[in-house]
Amino acid sequence: MDEFKVLVADGTTECRSMLCGVLGELPNIRVVGTAGDGKTTLEKVARLAPHVVLLDVDMSIADELDTLRELAEKWTAVSVVMVCPPTQQGIEKTTKALQLGAFDFFSKPVRCDQSTQTDKLRNDLRRVFQAFTTRRSVSALSAAQGVAPASVGLRSGPSAAIEAVAIGVSTGGPNALAAMLPELPADLGVPVLIVQHMPSTFTGLLASMLDRRCLLRVVEGRERLPVEKNTVYIAPGGMHMRIRRRQDQVVVETTLDPPEQHSRPSVNYLFRSVAEVYGARALGVIMTGMGFDGTEGLAAMKAKGSYVLAQDERSSIVFGMPGEAAKAGLTDEQVPLEELASRIVHCVRRA
Repeated sequence: MDEFKVLVADGTTECRSMLCGVLGELPNIRVVGTAGDGKTTLEKVARLAPHVVLLDVDMSIADELDTLRELAEKWTAVSVVMVCPPTQQGIEKTTKALQLGAFDFFSKPVRCDQSTQTDKLRNDLRRVFQAFTTRRSVSALSAAQGVAPASVGLRSGPSAAIEAVAIGVSTGGPNALAAMLPELPADLGVPVLIVQHMPSTFTGLLASMLDRRCLLRVVEGRERLPVEKNTVYIAPGGMHMRIRRRQDQVVVETTLDPPEQHSRPSVNYLFRSVAEVYGARALGVIMTGMGFDGTEGLAAMKAKGSYVLAQDERSSIVFGMPGEAAKAGLTDEQVPLEELASRIVHCVRRA
């Protein structure tokens, strides 16, 4: 397999050195250069043509989000991964960067001169580049076949009246949600429950930023929160989210049960509870993401008669989660991201 050429753009010498050292230990990765500010980053991207730029949120000279915007406009083949410091400002900028199209992010070590943090950084970088490898492999297979994989055509929709929408999403999710959720109407008429794989410090901010952009109300899920129509609930990072019926009301529950598919929150965890509470009256949606979290949960939903939409391969940053669900025969439609909101509305309102 071809190697990944990487440019490390970080504002401190210590962290550039640490990142380069850990990247050098990973297979199929070659660091082609480093940069300490936005201007140098753009100059080196033009000269070195990297596949991936690791972009520090806190670089001291050029505004890093301006750098990201210019990379997105001029070098569409370059993927950007944000290096996020554990500060409120860093988290806010990183969340915005993901909505602007950054591929992924990982946490910047608190002290770049401490070897004790090397293992976590190594695991974070392995996860990021595994996602790149998955995307490259799927793209190569599609190119070799000469055509895009066949999509399931539009169908009439669910057989039962929909009372809830459940969404699972991971890599590429913040950008995809920022594109799709604002297209849903304020009077959708059902709640929307979402698991987005993110750390605990990010999901509340993501919910707040989406709330400002959406016609629906968007909140972070919390214990015993009533599940209401026209509200979007995003699972809190670091905790599972499920729903339970208590007498005549459905409420949110959050738990610290063990991770599933290396994830907490887990899409499977939410989807199983949705299947139990709503059965055929739930609409499942599986979107861009690495791995196969959600497949087991969708199987539980399908066993109860739920209808399932999947984001299609062309519009997915990583066609892992939707692709695995499709291979398992659990999806009724594969839909481009730009059409997903309208299909959700159609399914909800057709009854």
